Amino acid sequence: MKKSKIEWTEETWNPTTGCTKVSAGCKNCYAEVMANRLKAMGTPGYENGFEFTLMPDRLEQPLKKKKGTKYFVNSMSDLFHEKMPKVFLDKILGVISLTPQHIYQILTKRENAMFDYFKDKHVPENIWLGVTVEDKKHGVPRIDKLRNINASIKFLSVEPLLEDIGKIDLTGIDWVIVGGESGAKARPMKKEWALSVQKQCEEQNVAFFFKQWGAWGADGVKRSKKSNGRILEGKEWSEYPELV
Repeated sequence: MKKSKIEWTEETWNPTTGCTKVSAGCKNCYAEVMANRLKAMGTPGYENGFEFTLMPDRLEQPLKKKKGTKYFVNSMSDLFHEKMPKVFLDKILGVISLTPQHIYQILTKRENAMFDYFKDKHVPENIWLGVTVEDKKHGVPRIDKLRNINASIKFLSVEPLLEDIGKIDLTGIDWVIVGGESGAKARPMKKEWALSVQKQCEEQNVAFFFKQWGAWGADGVKRSKKSNGRILEGKEWSEYPELV
């Protein structure tokens, strides 16, 4: 595990690596680019590139850290991938249950698998469950599945935001992250799309976090992600959900 450059978490924990594409948001997957780069560098754990791979030697990593930490689980994979063995997923949840000092942020594009897994299970209190909402076709329908899981915190990663997703029902949702796409082949995000989500969060009393503009700035000019920054309408939005 290592400190993360992802603005809304602290560290990443990848008990599996690799994935396969399931929707429009996957087209320019940053994790795929990074995994192939790490394979070329000979980095342990990436011998298979972006093929889904179990990493049992990483299972106990969070047990070794006493200080409470926000972990983004599987930043380089999807916890509910179709090749994930249930017994291994159970082991991951076991580690989470044994470390209540940590917060585990779990994000998926496989909402049906997540729903099925938790339908007869208690979701540990230290899990934040989220789904990706990149567009109307693939992303918005995921919200209803998430809404019907009894997790302490439920969140949406509206990244990469690929279009105006229209009116969304945020009932039962605690947190919304919005961001544009990064990378050489990034698709632009329009300011009005991001502002629409922000205003709906404000109206429905949901915490809003603006992660990044990505490769395209608010002015529609392509430049480095760092240069484009995180400012939306003159403000850096870094709200987090309230913990009960």
